[in-house]
Amino acid sequence: MRPEELRLLKVPELVKRFLDSNEELPRGGLLALREDARAGARAVGERLERRNQQAAAEGRRLTRLSAFEQPLWDQGLELVGGCDEVGMAPLAGPVIAAAVILKRGTRIPGINDSKKLTAEERELLDPQIRAAAISVGIGRAELHEIDSINIYHAGLLALRRAVLALSPQPEHLLVDARTLKDLPFPQQGIIKGDAKSITIGAASIIAKVHRDRLMCELDREHPGYGFATHKGYPTPEHLEALERLGACPLHRRSFAPVARKLGLIPTQQELFSMPEARK
Repeated sequence: MRPEELRLLKVPELVKRFLDSNEELPRGGLLALREDARAGARAVGERLERRNQQAAAEGRRLTRLSAFEQPLWDQGLELVGGCDEVGMAPLAGPVIAAAVILKRGTRIPGINDSKKLTAEERELLDPQIRAAAISVGIGRAELHEIDSINIYHAGLLALRRAVLALSPQPEHLLVDARTLKDLPFPQQGIIKGDAKSITIGAASIIAKVHRDRLMCELDREHPGYGFATHKGYPTPEHLEALERLGACPLHRRSFAPVARKLGLIPTQQELFSMPEARK
């Protein structure tokens, strides 16, 4: 098709072919639409131009997001892994970590720190990441581990389990703001790595989707707390349910609101009523 032939197409056909079906315009087509006498055709050209600008901006963002991976790929390393964990702040449920090795040069539009994405965006990205991955590993730290070794070390434990679940194992590992002990390959901690590394960002999405789905399942086993909605985070809704229903087996006994409800630590009122507090 020549650019001038676009003028022979009705506007609905232009929309269907070049906006809805993403058919490629002929060379010079954008200019032809821009100069078309029909307002509808010019509007199609403007939308296509905006789409191209957005795609170019996303390409530049993804290049920046691969700034830690690209030098490693350029050195000939094919197995560059990234890992991240979710569920550190909730009052209930396990910590979930994911580790991902992406194929060299992977670019997935929309990939980002999972906290910057909606649940719908994460659900759409999860299968794309898995399709582009050489390997995906999931690790978790259970409630008794969180309560016995504290949440920080439970997060490290979940991360290490996720990395060890990778097959093949990475040649180099990128970690969000920390390093993991006793792993037989080089690793690099990156502060706010889930927003700076495409592999860590991918891992954060996989972990978040996995944990959210798990909490929806656990909501059915422990109804009344709203775990499917707030995923165990200390929202007003969750705190009200905790006060009303008490703690369930999913709650972390070492977290203060749960411990207070169980009488494991005194409330503020109880503290002030103690003889020592009245001296």
